[in-house]
Amino acid sequence: MLAKAISLTVLMGLLMTVSHGCGWSRSHAPSWVQGASSEYPAERYLTGVGQAESKPVAGERAYGAVAKIFKAEITAQSQDWESYLVMEKRGQTNTERHLTLDQITKVSTDKVIENVKLLDTWVDPKTGQHYALAGMDRAQAGAALVERMNELDQAVETELAEAHQTQDKLAKVRNLRRAVKNLVLREAYNADLRVIRASGQGNPPSHRVADLTSELEQFMAEHLLVAVEVSGDQADVTRRAVTEGLLREGLVISQNGESIAPELLVKGAVQLWDVSIPDPRFRYARWCSDFVIIEVATQRIVGAVSIGGREGHLTPTEAMSRAIRVMQQELTSHLAKTLAGYVYGDAAPPIELPPASCPGKDHVNR
Repeated sequence: MLAKAISLTVLMGLLMTVSHGCGWSRSHAPSWVQGASSEYPAERYLTGVGQAESKPVAGERAYGAVAKIFKAEITAQSQDWESYLVMEKRGQTNTERHLTLDQITKVSTDKVIENVKLLDTWVDPKTGQHYALAGMDRAQAGAALVERMNELDQAVETELAEAHQTQDKLAKVRNLRRAVKNLVLREAYNADLRVIRASGQGNPPSHRVADLTSELEQFMAEHLLVAVEVSGDQADVTRRAVTEGLLREGLVISQNGESIAPELLVKGAVQLWDVSIPDPRFRYARWCSDFVIIEVATQRIVGAVSIGGREGHLTPTEAMSRAIRVMQQELTSHLAKTLAGYVYGDAAPPIELPPASCPGKDHVNR
C-alpha cells in the first residue's frame, strides 16, 4: 500500500509539472503574454506570441509572428538586390524559372522556421482565449544559418571561378547567373542572421549582387546577341511581339546595323486564315507558327516551337483580330521560355523537332 501511495504521489507530481509546462491550469497569465519573460530572455530567445479561440490557431499565429519579423527584414534589405530582381521580373510570365522577392522570402523564412518551437501555451480561465509562445534559441538558429551561408559562399566562388576561366560564352552566362542567384539567397540568410543575433550583426559577403548582375548583363550585351527573323502573315507585328518577349527574359536583341554578329537566331513563319465552320453565331480564324532557334556558328538547332490555334468571334474581322492577338501572346511566351531555358541552362536542346504546326497550302481549311 505504501509503494502504491508513493507511485500515485509521483504520478500526480508529474501531471502537475506537465500541466504547468503546457499552460493548462495556470490561473495567472505568464509574463510572456504581456511582453518580456525571465524564463525566455530576449538575449537568448527570439519569440512571437499568438492569440486565438483554439490552441492550434494560437500556435499558428505565434509561428506567424516570428516569421513576420524575418519577412520585414528581408523586404527592407531587398533594395540591395534590386538590380537582380528587376532583371528577373522582366520575365515574370514564366515565374517557375525566376527568383522573385516572394520566393526569396519563402525560401529563407522556411529555413528559419525549422528552428522555431512552441515554447509554452496558456488559456485564460476567464475568457477561454488561448495564448501560445513560439520561439527559437538564437545561438542554435544562428549556427544553422551560418552553415548554410558558408555552403552558398563556396558555391558562388566555384561558379565565379568557372565563369571567369571558361571560353564558352553560354557556360560563362550560366555560371554568372547561378552565382548571382546563390548570392541573393545568401544575402537573404544574412538578413535573417542579423535578426537572430542580439547584436544585429551579420556576416558580410565577399561580392555584391549589383556588381555580378552588371557583369552578367554587360557580357550578354557584348557577346550574346539574338537575331529574330519572321516571315509570313503579320510578320512585322509578330517580330515586335517576339522581340519584346525575349527582352523581358533579359536577352539582348540584335538590331539592323549592329557591329556584333548574333550568336543565336530565332527564325520562323506564321500563317493566319479564315475557317469556314457551320455556326450561326460565330466566325472563326486559325493561326499557326513554326520556329526554330539556331546557333549561328554551328547552324545547330537548339530549340523549336510549333504551335497553333483557332479563335472565334461575331464577325470574320473580329475573329481574325483575336487570332492575331492570341498568336502573338502564345508564340512569344513559348519562344521566350524555350530560348531562355537554353541560354540559362534550364533546358537541354531537343533530340527531335516537334511536328510542324502549319499545314500545306492544300489543307488550309482543316
